[in-house]
Amino acid sequence: MELKEKLEELRVEALNKIHDAEDLTTLNSYRVAYLGKKGPITEALRGMKDVDPKERPIIGSIANAVRDQLTEEIEKAKGLLEEKALHEAIDAEKIDVTLPGKQILAGTKHVLTQIMEEIEDLFLGMGYQVIDGPEVELDLYNFEKMNLPKDHPARDMQDTFYITEDLLLRTHTSPVQARTMEKHDFTKGPLKMISPGRVYRRDNDDATHSHQFTQIEGLVVAENITLSDLKGTLDIFAKKLFGEEREIRLRPSYFPFTEPSVEVDVSCFKCGGSGCNVCKQSGWIEILGSGQVHPYVLEMSGVDSKKYSGFAFGMGPERVAMLKYGIDDIRHFYQNDIRFLEQFKAKEQ
Repeated sequence: MELKEKLEELRVEALNKIHDAEDLTTLNSYRVAYLGKKGPITEALRGMKDVDPKERPIIGSIANAVRDQLTEEIEKAKGLLEEKALHEAIDAEKIDVTLPGKQILAGTKHVLTQIMEEIEDLFLGMGYQVIDGPEVELDLYNFEKMNLPKDHPARDMQDTFYITEDLLLRTHTSPVQARTMEKHDFTKGPLKMISPGRVYRRDNDDATHSHQFTQIEGLVVAENITLSDLKGTLDIFAKKLFGEEREIRLRPSYFPFTEPSVEVDVSCFKCGGSGCNVCKQSGWIEILGSGQVHPYVLEMSGVDSKKYSGFAFGMGPERVAMLKYGIDDIRHFYQNDIRFLEQFKAKEQ
């Protein structure tokens, strides 16, 4: 058989198989079989040495034409088979839109986040700034600038996680106040701020204590700030958070960073002050500590205590939430029990 006839026969044979291929795998096997280095076309061309030299260009031209045609037909068949495979996959994955959909459970903000945001919104409405600060703090800001020098006995009230001798996990958010007072320009107006965040103390976890908890502290520094300003502010806070009928009272106390210092109680929101198990029959519930900023604290942060005065207060959102919602164990906030957390779904805005 002449080489031209053999090439023509291979062309027809290959085209028939290409057109009959039903999947991409079969088509690829034909490509390798006919166009590969060991295919019959390559094998036939090895007989070119026996062809008349004058005929070789013609035979070469025919062989190239056969290769080009087969390559083109394979690409066309590949496109058709890929489109067919795509339609088959789409048909296999069709969704019955008449079937009922699966309910997607939406999460909500943690109850502590809700309480903290409610408190932040209240104080923002009264012109306060919300200021954050580092949780890994210097002893200088955490203790010394809060009137708690080295070996001060009151440091024992806040058993501390020390990283180095001068570096620790903050035990309260008061260091943020010291840092802010240092930077504040009082010639441009008073300083009104709250500092929410996590704090850490070496405590045994039980129903009312945790080694990690949240705190919100507030500070106002300006000229002629008195305890009456503090009482008015906290009265608004108690009414907004616990109900308009609530009243507050101030009891003398001691904190190193305030003088005078007071504990603040709110009238019991369960019994209205008549006495019950929540208020331990007293009619009052302690909610926070506060007082006039100690002059030494002001001076340590570069504020002239003879010209400026201020008040400060600090509260635990966990305690506020426990009182507001009747929660009896602080550990519920951190155990991620969905049954507990889903009771406090955030209100739609």
